[in-house]
Amino acid sequence: MRHILKNAWIITKGNEGERRDIAIENGKIHEIGTDLHGDVETDLNGQLVMPGLVDVHVHLREPGFTHKETIKSGSMAAASGGFTSICAMPNTNPVPDTVEVMNQVCEIIARDAVVNVYPYAPITTGLKSETLIDFGAINAIAYTNDGIGVQTADTMYQAMKVASEQDALIVAHTEDESVLHGGVMHEGVRNKALKLPGMSSLSESTQIARDVVIAKHTGARYHVCHVSDTLSLEAIAFGKRMGAHVTAEVTPHHLILNEMHITEDNANYKMNPPLRSERDQINLLEALHNGTLDMIATDHAPHASDEKAGGFRNAPFGIIGSEFAFPLMVTHFVKTGKATYEDLKNWMSIRPQEIFRLPGCQLRVGDVADLAVFNINDTVTLGPEHIQSKSQNTPFLGARVTGMCTQTYVGGERVWNA
Repeated sequence: MRHILKNAWIITKGNEGERRDIAIENGKIHEIGTDLHGDVETDLNGQLVMPGLVDVHVHLREPGFTHKETIKSGSMAAASGGFTSICAMPNTNPVPDTVEVMNQVCEIIARDAVVNVYPYAPITTGLKSETLIDFGAINAIAYTNDGIGVQTADTMYQAMKVASEQDALIVAHTEDESVLHGGVMHEGVRNKALKLPGMSSLSESTQIARDVVIAKHTGARYHVCHVSDTLSLEAIAFGKRMGAHVTAEVTPHHLILNEMHITEDNANYKMNPPLRSERDQINLLEALHNGTLDMIATDHAPHASDEKAGGFRNAPFGIIGSEFAFPLMVTHFVKTGKATYEDLKNWMSIRPQEIFRLPGCQLRVGDVADLAVFNINDTVTLGPEHIQSKSQNTPFLGARVTGMCTQTYVGGERVWNA
């Protein structure tokens, strides 16, 4: 069957683009041109078509925490946000630290996922900073203890040595627990006003500084999760200048919010790393533009409503991010002139594909037809009806945004239609 996406707006440079028809045949982009025809024709009326978005940092919670999310619901949340490929973190129960558990996870993915899901394996058994898993036996897109920092330098050193030998990617949640002191939000201005214990940004930056030196020494490929702090940016830039193979991501919420947006004890603003200072927030966007940061990832972290009702002291860390990431970026950065659609294409699709060596689409003839369609003209108020996740823990409900996803195609098959 030949499916034509008529009148698609395709970005050529910056915010400039052109209207084109896209022909999809046998799951691939067969032709891009004008006045194309086929068996099925879908008129997009000038909506933006992008390569499917790629999110290298999501929590699907299955197995073990299916009251929060499942592979089915989490992949549908991703599809509704325009993501065609996602990488699922291993902090599940059980942890996929054996071939048997990883095979079980892959079976659920094959059965239930509506987008491409690539599972991580942990760096160490049980996510403890002790015994390395068998990297050779457990095939994964990358290896991470996300949610828990690797606490000892030797464990990270041993992991990077093995990763270097196998050309595997180490992905790090950087958090030195010895300097946390029970903190629940950024140690700055708002934690004092709300009388809540603060989390020092040193917990993040000191581990990054440690790790980039180890990465340089071992030659390992090393990727930093959810960077939030200015000193962390300096450590990453130092690693890149040294010639270490270091890359890094930032979340939409760290780009859009800072600690001063937290006006009350509302755990929908509780995430790890926490929202930092306004200066940190500004520096993160600059770091995306200058290449210190390489990509945007959501850290989609669903929790049940009753779990988030306990305030900062008792609630778990994390917010959902899959459904709203692209429109939030459009609204706060493209529409304000701080970024372009070409930037978003690179940060949210092309660079993640390249760094994680994922198959995907760059919107070229012959590419797999992993595509996302966005309405970049109409504005909506975000509400529960826009959420496909099983959870609703986000501070962005009620926000006015432009750029919602209207259709998503994976391998040429439409998996989301708003």
